[in-house]
Amino acid sequence: MEKSIVKHKVGFWDVVKSLVSGARLTLHHFLHADKRRKPVYVSDDSYFEQTEGLVTLTYPYEALPVPDNGRYRLHNEIDDCIVCDLCAKVCPVNCITIESVKATEDIGVTSDGTKKRLYAPTFDIDLAKCCYCGLCTTVCPTDCLTMTPVYDFPEVDIKNMVYHFTDLSPEQAQEKKQLLEKQQEEMAAAKAAALAARKQQG
Repeated sequence: MEKSIVKHKVGFWDVVKSLVSGARLTLHHFLHADKRRKPVYVSDDSYFEQTEGLVTLTYPYEALPVPDNGRYRLHNEIDDCIVCDLCAKVCPVNCITIESVKATEDIGVTSDGTKKRLYAPTFDIDLAKCCYCGLCTTVCPTDCLTMTPVYDFPEVDIKNMVYHFTDLSPEQAQEKKQLLEKQQEEMAAAKAAALAARKQQG
């Protein structure tokens, strides 16, 4: 069977018709360029209903609103952190590094009334590794670890993607470690003395 091939010839008027259609659309957008679309959340029912107006944003002065439940850059409110280490344990990519030092004195409570017993000389989050799953924010007992609305934080050097959250300077951390060691030595000496006294009495 021979296949019949139908060739469509583009005529002069087809070209003119196409040009006029494109020019009409361009003129339509040009006349409405002084209008601007209202910033609405993507979850809003009217998000796709705005057919008129300028859509190009003058970034970074303007930005599209992000959903309230979006998962973006992590932030730790270190004053509310009890250094429980749950976030580091649950992290599937090991992007959270925590070092803790037991306090030898009363260091107060968090905003929800939880007693603080540990300092955090190191609390680092490597956002270059982070997969933004949100598991760390879910297990946090004091809600100090949260996802912020900040989604644009590019860096030239990948080392700058490591965010440091700590309540101590390196000097203060060393001082707290020394105080803890001294307290532990004193407690061990007191325990040994008490044990020796009991042996003498027995």
